[in-house]
Amino acid sequence: MDAAEFETLAEETLENLFDSVEDMLGLDEDADFAHGILNIELGDGRKYVINKNSASQEIWVSSPVSGASHYAFDADSGDWLNTRGGGNLVETLSTELSRLTGNTVSLG
Repeated sequence: MDAAEFETLAEETLENLFDSVEDMLGLDEDADFAHGILNIELGDGRKYVINKNSASQEIWVSSPVSGASHYAFDADSGDWLNTRGGGNLVETLSTELSRLTGNTVSLG
């Protein structure tokens, strides 16, 4: 995909994640999306930082559960897939946030 397509797709993905996360957050949790960076802070202080990396055309995630990971868009499935295997972005975040918050979280 060209650079403009990546920027549009990555920005839309991050905005959709932000909207979904914001809808599920409790009063002691916070999410912020600005300048292509999604920050999620849970009530216990654990943080996610999710951003796009234009040079590699990936979405990068810093997770308090799984550490650092990179996701590349797969046109065949329409998903952002972990570049080292291990699933797609939305499923991984949903599973981790469910575990950390004790609630069922479905971001997809």
